[in-house]
Amino acid sequence: MKRWFLSLLCGLLILSISWSASAAETPFLSFTEEQLQQGEEIAKKALEATNKGDFVQAEAYWTQLTEDFPTNPAVWSNRGNARVSQHKLEEAISDYNQAIQLAPDAADPYLNRGAALEGQGHYTEAIADYNKILEIAPDDAMAYNNRGNAKAGLGEWDDALADYKKAANMAPSFAWANANVAVTLYQLGQKDEALRVMRNIVRKYPMFPDMRAALTATLWEKGLQGEAESNWVATVGMDSRYQDLEWVKTIRRWPPNMISALDKFLNLK
Repeated sequence: MKRWFLSLLCGLLILSISWSASAAETPFLSFTEEQLQQGEEIAKKALEATNKGDFVQAEAYWTQLTEDFPTNPAVWSNRGNARVSQHKLEEAISDYNQAIQLAPDAADPYLNRGAALEGQGHYTEAIADYNKILEIAPDDAMAYNNRGNAKAGLGEWDDALADYKKAANMAPSFAWANANVAVTLYQLGQKDEALRVMRNIVRKYPMFPDMRAALTATLWEKGLQGEAESNWVATVGMDSRYQDLEWVKTIRRWPPNMISALDKFLNLK
């Protein structure tokens, strides 16, 4: 019996990679049950290291798996994820390229590579990867959300909003897509609608610091200081990174108008 340990493979951006049986059969035909069991155990260790935030050790485990199972695209894609976690973007992209070569019809390596390309500021190339995913899987909400991120990186806010809304409509429980709708509405000057969306998200997900922070900034600008302060206390209690405007700008990547609103709150303007 063949054991497919691929379901155990996990990384920062994508939890697993899957592909059709015809694409997956060939790489494993020459492996014994014992070899596959050993691979599964190493994959478990890689998962445990990832969950602990030890991405260096996770990378080492995935490297061992690339040597033991070089025709398995999942191990390459997941080593790429471990490398992205260390901001080793060029090396990660090389791994995703290998995964794509081995499984050109699998969506996950394109999604992972797109995110890495965004990290390099290569938004147009990232969009090409997300477009490829949507050719493979037209209902992939994550691809729409990430394509919205890349379009936002290019300053194409209307197009970004359309993609975020598509993602949110496809997957109503996709909190980040809904959050991106809210902050992009704010960027486009639709502040009352943005506030309505933010309130709805916080009502549904009260422990969502991103929307608590956005709500803080929006309420402060509207002069609702008490409610703003209350939401800020909740934000910082969950995630103190929102006190760092540079992090919000470069890592979370809020739109400029949203950043400006938070700056006004932080500096009591």
